[in-house]
Amino acid sequence: METERVTEFPFAHLDRRPRKRARLGWDVPQAPKAQVGIFCGQELGNVTSFASFVAPSEPTTISLFDKEVARNGSPPWREDDKDGHYMFSLGENLTSRYKIQSKMGEGTFGQVLECWDRERKEMVAIKIVRGIKKYREAAMIEIEVLQQLGKHDKGGNRCVQLRNWFDYRNHICIVFEKLGPSLYDFLKKNNYRSFPIDLVREIGRQLLECVAFMHDLRLIHTDLKPENVLLVSQDYVKVPDYNKSSSRSPKDSSYFKRIPKSSAIKVIDFGSTTYERQDQTYIVSTRHYRAPEVILGLGWTYPCDVWSIGCILVELCTGEALFQTHENLEHLAMMERVLGPLPQHMLKRADRHAEKYVRRGRLDWPEGAASRESIRAVQKLPRLQNLIMQHVDHSAGDLIHLLQGLLRYDPSDRLSAREALRHSFFTKDSLRR
Repeated sequence: METERVTEFPFAHLDRRPRKRARLGWDVPQAPKAQVGIFCGQELGNVTSFASFVAPSEPTTISLFDKEVARNGSPPWREDDKDGHYMFSLGENLTSRYKIQSKMGEGTFGQVLECWDRERKEMVAIKIVRGIKKYREAAMIEIEVLQQLGKHDKGGNRCVQLRNWFDYRNHICIVFEKLGPSLYDFLKKNNYRSFPIDLVREIGRQLLECVAFMHDLRLIHTDLKPENVLLVSQDYVKVPDYNKSSSRSPKDSSYFKRIPKSSAIKVIDFGSTTYERQDQTYIVSTRHYRAPEVILGLGWTYPCDVWSIGCILVELCTGEALFQTHENLEHLAMMERVLGPLPQHMLKRADRHAEKYVRRGRLDWPEGAASRESIRAVQKLPRLQNLIMQHVDHSAGDLIHLLQGLLRYDPSDRLSAREALRHSFFTKDSLRR
C-alpha cells in the first residue's frame, strides 16, 4: 500500500502560488520508550496480549523454536523522538512476526512501513501510531471502524483490509494488506496528467459504491481525497500522450503517459471516520475537498463525502485540484466562480466563525479579498462546464451533469451516493457493454 506523502511542492506560477496544492505532509521520524518486555498482538478482534521475556533462573535446553525466536528477536529498546514517533532501522523486526523492509510514508499520526509477514508469507503495510494518548485513542477508534467494515465487506473489495493489530512498545500497530500507489501519487509520477474518461468512470463508480456501503452502515468517512484512494495494483502501461506528442520526440519521456493496468481501487485511512449524529459542526475534510456547509459551520453529515468525491473526479479529469487554496473566503469565492452564487439561505446561517465572509446577504468578495493575488487566483478559474470540456472528449455532457449533482451547494439537494450510481454517466456505459 503506497502511502507516501509529499511535504514540498513546485512553485510555478508567476504570482508565486503553488502550481499544485500543498499537501499536508506526514510528519517526521520516530522512536519507542524503554520498557520491559515485548508486546505481541493476537489476531483480529482479540484483546492484545503482553508477553515479557524473563531471564531464566537456571540453564535450560535451547530448542530449535528458541533459536528461531532469538534469530527473529526484537531490536534494542530506543527512546521515542520528542514527538512520540517510533524509531527503527530497516531489516529490524517488529515483533518476531514482521520484518521491516522499507518506509512507505509518514504523517501526523505516525508512519507506514512495508513489512514481511513471516506467518502469512506476504508483504503487508503497517501503520505505527505515535505513542501519544490522543493518537493511540484515535487508532483504537480506527481499528473499531475497520473491524466493522470488514465484517460487512465480505469480499474485501471496497475498503482496505485489516489483517491484524497489536500494541508494541506503547505504539498501536495496524497491519493492512499491501496495495498499489494512491491516486495522488500516480498523478504526481505521471506529471499531473489526467486519467482517460473511461478510467475516471470506473474509479468514480467504485468510490461511490464504497461510500454508499459506508453510509448504509451510518458511517461518514470525512476525509476522502486522492491520497486516501489506492490502486489495488501498481502495474501500468505507457501510451503516447496525444496532447503533447505532436511537438515531441518518442525519445522524450513526456511523449508518453502512464495508464494503470487495472482500475480496481480501495479506500483507506478511516482515522477520521465517524458515526452519523446530529449537529456535527467541527471542521472535517482536507481543505481542497471540504464541502461549503463545513466551511460555513452549518453542520454536516453524509453529503460532505459526496462533495469530496465530486472534487476528486474533477481532479482525475484535469490532473489538478479543483480548488487550489488555503483560505476560507478565497475557497468560497472559487466555488462561486466555478459553480455559481452560493444560496443566500446558507450564507445567512453562517456560524460566528464564518459570518465575517458574508456581507449584505452575499459573499464578501472581492471586497474582502486578502490580496490582488487572491483575486487573480479566483478570476482565472473557468466554469465547471468549460473546465470539463477542455479535458474530456466523449461523455462530457453526462459527466458535467453528474458533477453538478455531486457539487450542489445545499447538502439536502446534493445527490446521495446511491442516487449518483444510477446516473446516466454510469448506466449508459453499462448498456453499451
